[in-house]
Amino acid sequence: MNDAPDYSLLLEIGLLARRAGEAIMDVYREDFDVVVKDDCSPLTAADLAAQKVIAEGLSLLDPVLPVMSEEASQSPWEERCHWSRYWLVDPLDGTREFVKRNGEFTVNIALIDKGEPVMGVVLAPVTEELFVAARGHGAWWQVQRDGEWERISTRELANPPVAAGSRSHGSSAETAIRRLLGGEYQLQPLGSSLKFCLIARGAADIYLRRGPTSEWDTAAAQCVLEEAGGAVLDLMGSPLRYNRGESLLNPEFLAIGDADIDWAARLREAGLP
Repeated sequence: MNDAPDYSLLLEIGLLARRAGEAIMDVYREDFDVVVKDDCSPLTAADLAAQKVIAEGLSLLDPVLPVMSEEASQSPWEERCHWSRYWLVDPLDGTREFVKRNGEFTVNIALIDKGEPVMGVVLAPVTEELFVAARGHGAWWQVQRDGEWERISTRELANPPVAAGSRSHGSSAETAIRRLLGGEYQLQPLGSSLKFCLIARGAADIYLRRGPTSEWDTAAAQCVLEEAGGAVLDLMGSPLRYNRGESLLNPEFLAIGDADIDWAARLREAGLP
């Protein structure tokens, strides 16, 4: 085991995520109602409780820095286009997994600077696993609260490779993944941003996402994966970026662990996009 990451703000955000996780678990242990939002995604009291904890905590750290969150009203593009640095938050990523009570949901907090995630914190409230990363400081994993910190890194492409896949969203990516990997692979279904973290700690190799995701779904875990040695690429092979325009939807993307492979070439050969 290694010493804790030497970056005080990062650890403060990690503690904030843990407080949000406690608020989520208070709801998780009881009966709760589910509301369907306009985009057909579910909303629970846990989403709102975590939002309150994070919003209050970030305002105390820096009351000037803007915060964009799934569970808050969104600033118009005319305002956001001037943002250079801001927080990007998903208070409860994987609400469908929360409703199913399978434990595969996370708290995601990212700091965006000039369109790039430069700090990321991902907490799995049920297992208490905490992943943190900051540009130039590496990626770290705390398996349980108050446990030791382990620096994590991605691995060379395994044989057979392991592809992380969505637990609750149907996939049309099987053929494309085989083309990308040059043959058969093992599928590891998993909810929320934990798929990125699985790759970051060297337990999986790729995650191909076909279909829509929002910017707050990916930013924190992207930072973790990048600092662990991987990458998150759009299907043209360029790094995924944020605050690109009026829409808050990501393009389809590929998260990878082995950055020594020419994934842009493989994407072209696989007929993607």
